[in-house]
Amino acid sequence: MGYTIEAGKLTLTNGSFTRTMELPTVNGKYLLKEYRPTQGEFLFFESTGDEFAFELGGVLYTGATGWKLLNVAETKKSDVGEGVTVSLEALDQKVKVWLTYTWYGQLPFVRKNLTVQNCTNGELCLESVDVEKFAITGFWAPTYSWILSDYGRKKSIGPYLGNLQDSLIIVHHPDWEAGIVLGNEAPGVLKGASVWARGREITLGLTHKDEDYPFRKYLASGEVFVASDVFTGVYNHQKDTHIVMNQMVQDYVRKYMGIRLTQIEERPIFVYNTWQPFEYNISEQLIKETAEAAAQAGIKEYVIDDGWQDSYGDWGIDYKKFPNGLKPVVDHIKSLGMKAGVWASIGTASPQSKVYREHPEWFLKNKEGEDFSLLGGGNSKRTACFSTGWSEYITGVLERLVDEYGFDYLKLDFSVVSSPYRYNKEEAGCYSCNHSAHRDREESMWVNYNKMWEVFDKLHKGRPNLFIDCTFETMGGLQLVDYAMLRHAEGNWLSNFFGNMGEKTDLRIRQMAWWRSPAMPATSLVIGNAHIQDVGYENHVRSLAGALPILLGDPRQIPKQDREVLSKYSGWLAKMEQKHNIMLYRQDLPGYFEPAIGGHDGFARINRETFSGGIIGFFRHGAKESTRRVCVDGLLADREYLILDMDGNQIARMSGVLLEKEGFDVTIAEDFGGRLFEITLS
Repeated sequence: MGYTIEAGKLTLTNGSFTRTMELPTVNGKYLLKEYRPTQGEFLFFESTGDEFAFELGGVLYTGATGWKLLNVAETKKSDVGEGVTVSLEALDQKVKVWLTYTWYGQLPFVRKNLTVQNCTNGELCLESVDVEKFAITGFWAPTYSWILSDYGRKKSIGPYLGNLQDSLIIVHHPDWEAGIVLGNEAPGVLKGASVWARGREITLGLTHKDEDYPFRKYLASGEVFVASDVFTGVYNHQKDTHIVMNQMVQDYVRKYMGIRLTQIEERPIFVYNTWQPFEYNISEQLIKETAEAAAQAGIKEYVIDDGWQDSYGDWGIDYKKFPNGLKPVVDHIKSLGMKAGVWASIGTASPQSKVYREHPEWFLKNKEGEDFSLLGGGNSKRTACFSTGWSEYITGVLERLVDEYGFDYLKLDFSVVSSPYRYNKEEAGCYSCNHSAHRDREESMWVNYNKMWEVFDKLHKGRPNLFIDCTFETMGGLQLVDYAMLRHAEGNWLSNFFGNMGEKTDLRIRQMAWWRSPAMPATSLVIGNAHIQDVGYENHVRSLAGALPILLGDPRQIPKQDREVLSKYSGWLAKMEQKHNIMLYRQDLPGYFEPAIGGHDGFARINRETFSGGIIGFFRHGAKESTRRVCVDGLLADREYLILDMDGNQIARMSGVLLEKEGFDVTIAEDFGGRLFEITLS
């Protein structure tokens, strides 16, 4: 058992961390007394942390406001890991809380959940929820600690108030070689975090009532609210955050968070999507022609984007474009050996649609009480509110699409809570007072995210290999992907990089993949719009091999010899997935950072469970030197590995420790180019 109760204190440990809380049996307070790595020095935290905080009915509750201990019991959130739940009742008897802590293996992370119950006879408003609340020692934090926000990639000094992009923040003290990992599983715009922005403390949970997108939930008498999980970790003896990000965080997310990507047996390998250059101008003939060419180029998954439907909202077939319906088209795609996918909006209807005319009460209202589109588009669209019958309706529509046509891939688009393209923060959520599941605009945001997750979960039920691509527009922020989404959907369409920009397209692909990973699983990152027929298509594929390989464009324009080359890449990636399961992994190469003009960059996708190997992508982007040394860490130190090119030719043979310490040379003769390699146990 990984916890003990002694002298009025609860201590959690797994050998890599120790965390101790003072129980209310001592002085009526529940406080964080210690949280540190088991070995070595750790100087960040005071021994008087409030442990949690929230406002209920306008009253602030923290670990220090007075509690009675009800119970401490062993618990588990899953069949892995260890856990304990602490039950408390406020001394004013108006609220009960349950604090659940879960930890896994030897990873130095504690996953925490806060559950709140309204114990009064009336309704109360819950706001400003901090699942974690740490008191920080009086060192010169803004001078000596880096705050690595924005998926752990943006370096700044404090104070710092988190935002929608902060699924992961790391506070790293380079002199102490120690730091704190802050992981937030709250959805979209409702992530809350602060590092010295509210005094000498760190908080993690949901947004506060004074922020742009404030969290709010009304609790009826006896009602229980379960906040989003957070995870935190403490570490030392790390000169930088490379190992923290690429090994510790990635292992936790992949193995223990419960993301959908790990639950499907077959992940996409080589995807084609029709959006560019065709946009809405697709037809039965065009789909059949491009599908045939795509199959010859090795495409494994063919996705029909916008333009197949008769209207947003009704999602019937446009029989002018598809006179025989969609089934012959989908059957043709499958006959060519590809899986089929389709685009739809999960929360949008046209004013002319039957569903909008019959159920205007299902749709979002803006501040003026008018029907509204979060996405924009003038009067051509309306946004539905998931706090209504829309949720059940759209579930039925999508189930029909998947079951009737056998789609294995759903690209679900358009905003449901907030918009990436609207910069007035009041243009978010639903202001209707007549939707039963939310009382006001603030509560609607929490409800709508969670109702959407329910739709995704229903779609997956009985369809375990369905890949849902929940776009950044759906999530409500520019290029936004997060842990909340990944527990209910597999991927996220992150970008639309328009035009044939040559090597600039490749740079933007690799920058986007680097920026979001390894905090986010690389295969969840769907990066468009590299065109399959571009002159530089090989470097498109090499760059995309570090994320989810997806190509757009017109495959009919690809010469026969180039289709054979593309098919070779597809076959090689499929072989690497079968051999090393690469699609669940992506790591930075030591010593190489954000892809930039005039430099080299790269990635590894090494299996960190079997350590059998994986792939490396390495790139020259206008650098002066053509040859650079590449090292790979995290392999088995005493085992020998082969480095092979895509043709199977041996480039080097060395042990894991030599690959980390010495590495091997890669020469790229062209100014803008790249190479893919396999690393495999010899």
